[in-house]
Amino acid sequence: MKQHIIKAKPVDNFKQLINQSVKLFGDKEAFIAKKKNGDAPEYRHITYIELKNEIDSLGTALANLGLVDVPIALVGENRYEWCLGYLTVTCGGNVVVPIDKELKAEEIANLIKRSEAKAIIFSGKMTKVIEEFAKQSDIAEYLICMDDMEIDIEGKKCYTISQLIQEGQKLLDEGDTRYVDVEIDSNKVSVLLFTSGTTGIPKGVMLSQKNICFNIESVTQCLEYDYRDSALSILPLHHTYECTCGFLVMMYNGCRVAFCDGIRYIAKNINEYKPSIIMLVPLILEGVHSKILKKAREKTAKYLAFKALLFISGVLYSLGIDIRKKFFKTVHESLGGNLRLVIAGAAAMSPKISHDIQRMGINVRQGYGLTECSPIVCVNRETDVNNASVGPAMPGVEIKINNPNEDGVGEILVKGKNVMLGYYKDPEATAEVLRDGWFYTGDLGRMDKKGRLYICGRIKNIIVTKTGKNIYPEELEEKIKHIPYVLESIVWGYDNKDDGDTEVHATVVPNYEAIKEAGFDDTTPDAVKALIWNEIKKVNKTVPVHKAIKEVHIREEEFEKTTTRKIKRYVEKFIKSDKGNVG
Repeated sequence: MKQHIIKAKPVDNFKQLINQSVKLFGDKEAFIAKKKNGDAPEYRHITYIELKNEIDSLGTALANLGLVDVPIALVGENRYEWCLGYLTVTCGGNVVVPIDKELKAEEIANLIKRSEAKAIIFSGKMTKVIEEFAKQSDIAEYLICMDDMEIDIEGKKCYTISQLIQEGQKLLDEGDTRYVDVEIDSNKVSVLLFTSGTTGIPKGVMLSQKNICFNIESVTQCLEYDYRDSALSILPLHHTYECTCGFLVMMYNGCRVAFCDGIRYIAKNINEYKPSIIMLVPLILEGVHSKILKKAREKTAKYLAFKALLFISGVLYSLGIDIRKKFFKTVHESLGGNLRLVIAGAAAMSPKISHDIQRMGINVRQGYGLTECSPIVCVNRETDVNNASVGPAMPGVEIKINNPNEDGVGEILVKGKNVMLGYYKDPEATAEVLRDGWFYTGDLGRMDKKGRLYICGRIKNIIVTKTGKNIYPEELEEKIKHIPYVLESIVWGYDNKDDGDTEVHATVVPNYEAIKEAGFDDTTPDAVKALIWNEIKKVNKTVPVHKAIKEVHIREEEFEKTTTRKIKRYVEKFIKSDKGNVG
């Protein structure tokens, strides 16, 4: 295990975090920011000292505008200025409101109104979206663009970040210490996050800096971070998983952060920045795994050798002999050459995939978390990894299973300093989930004798049969995922009016590329349905009779997803789209 050569001390707020990192890592790179200049991109290398100076300058300018102790919205792609805005807002005692840039203009406007944000810090790419609603009188008075471009919206005060940094620096030179002297209340709401959610209206999760800093310290204790590490920020920063683990934890440990240009450019950016750590959702990791296997399968002899190396590598590693990188040199070269740790979360992952990637020499640490928990609750450690579980609870965090059934499955409850303050302006919803010091997650799970947690699904998704049997859709979806002809699926309960029972149905999106590669020329709906149904019947043989899938529905378009690639489970939508195409 890599040792922390420079050990950061626990902190209660982001101001302490940045001040400590400046002392420990001052001249070291905190960020590398790319700016496109024609065909030749320009790179800016920002040290921890420069980051602190820009936070103080921008913050002083915001204070001069009267933006003190107010909510400020933040919307844009992953980039240095997003992180600068986040830290500036929170280190000045304001409340940052990160918003998903993929939302429609109307939805963004609604969240800005709900949060009562007095200013919006936004990317130049979002200008047209912002212009759609910014003229409204009840929308934030101040508009601050991350890019150097002229913004002129009637009735609004418009600035750029670089302009405010210059103005703030002048004020600092003149002795203005309003911002730098602000004392942070670590226990009050500092971050307001609207959950993307796979169902329902977004809730506003209120987190304090103490909540998040506690999580930062816990994550650092569990995972192998080092100040020599570099990270590539891929998942959206407005999501607390990436924000805490891919950004703030990195700042705490003196790492360097670079930014992905988008999902399509992951491979290119990994080779460009050569990160040692990345955060991924299982869907992306599964794609990486699939491409590696596809290349290995090009020649039978090559594939057999690949499989043999996987087996030998795993056996040797279990005996304390680590030559995984030598065995899979070409895999590592294709991933930049430095990648050693992938932190996976936000959705369930196939144990086989994480096991395979670990045998290739890249450690995979699957975790479990929720926005309401800042977010990490559990994570697999370097020792005693179990790829089917999400590991034991983080240090200082308690978990228990409420009202477990005969299989030990029940609702997961969480207690710890990482648990949110509550839902914004929603005391009823808060009281529903925060009871007797425990947070009721709405997730189902079980624990083994070693205290490791296994996720079974969401309470809201459970299918209950007439005989009272519980069926977890996620369990069946995981099995369907291994059918090569299926791109994605949702399992749901259909109420059969004839016998009054609830049947298990599955809606699947075919993987037409895989179907053609397998030599099936007939891709008519009936032929595809028959092909997939034959595979579903094999799945049915592996589960009890009451869990067997009775019917398959074919869906042509992919399911609507959140920005962390979770399928939005709007049952009425995916049933309607399958009319006339039921298996």
